Amino acid sequence: MAGLKKAILRTGFEALYFSGSHVWLRPFVAGIGAILTLHHVRPPRREAFQPNRLLEVTPTFLEAVIVRLRRAGIDLVNLDEMHRRLTAPQRSRRFACLTFDDGYRDNLEYAYPILKKHGAPFALYIPTSFPDRLGELWWVALEAVIARNDRIGLVVEGEDRNFDCRTASEKREVYEAIYWWARRLPSEEDLRNVVRDLATRYQVDIAAFCRELCMDWNEIEELSRDPLATIGAHTVNHVRLTKVAEKAARAEMRQSAAVIESAIGKWPQHLSYPVGDATSAGPREFAIARELGFKTAVTTRPGVLFPEHRDHLTALPRISLNGEYQQLRYVEVLLSGAATAILNKFRRVDAA
Repeated sequence: MAGLKKAILRTGFEALYFSGSHVWLRPFVAGIGAILTLHHVRPPRREAFQPNRLLEVTPTFLEAVIVRLRRAGIDLVNLDEMHRRLTAPQRSRRFACLTFDDGYRDNLEYAYPILKKHGAPFALYIPTSFPDRLGELWWVALEAVIARNDRIGLVVEGEDRNFDCRTASEKREVYEAIYWWARRLPSEEDLRNVVRDLATRYQVDIAAFCRELCMDWNEIEELSRDPLATIGAHTVNHVRLTKVAEKAARAEMRQSAAVIESAIGKWPQHLSYPVGDATSAGPREFAIARELGFKTAVTTRPGVLFPEHRDHLTALPRISLNGEYQQLRYVEVLLSGAATAILNKFRRVDAA
């Protein structure tokens, strides 16, 4: 199923690009700017089984995107400037913001030298439990469990289930099945318990992934001193906020900002909702972020920015630079607004 979806998306991108449809649609759907979503930036891995490859792009691709944006006359701006252009609109060139979720160490090792070289502003959204070494990168742990075993057992809907996962193809199918089943569970704690149980049973150290993959506070503080960098909040525990009670959701947002202020000496003005799709952040979360005083908050709902977003500053869409689609022509199609306009049925704002 995942492979079919990728094929359909790729076909759609190709059709829009090679037909030139994205060019003639651009004046009507391109908006005034876009916020780009990234996670990992690192050299490609060789493993055949990489279910989280969508979350990583290569340093070469990142640099090519920056160069292409600049050649297209698109201003690379920080989140404060984006906020200014949305709230005090005036005639200006289109703009783009580069944002990185989760605070991975490869952002410092591979992305930062490229961003520095090109003078490109960027934002890092930090879930504070990750640099505190208390976080759970549960999607990485699930990948590790399946990668290291040929057969795994799991209780699903009260029944013992066994999954064969010897080949890369079988592993991908099992990952998709467990991942989406767990995502549909009633609460965030239910999901975490499933992965904790699997990790314990198959001797995968969840805590090790924070130490291995994520920046510590010293590294984050070092980056925060660069005027190019904006440090934003991403909750404490990287929870899907719709899956927790309102009091807990509010605490996740507020406490993450307080911890970041303690670490770098500055209260973060900008927020990213973990996972960020419509099942993970909605009107309740948008209202809480606004009440807590965040200037902007970003989702992963796909879309470009329009002047109308000035009335929905805590429900902003983003464009994902997806590791499965590392082609500059796809980036051109996405930034034209054509693909997301079709996906959104030409609705400019999705804040419901």
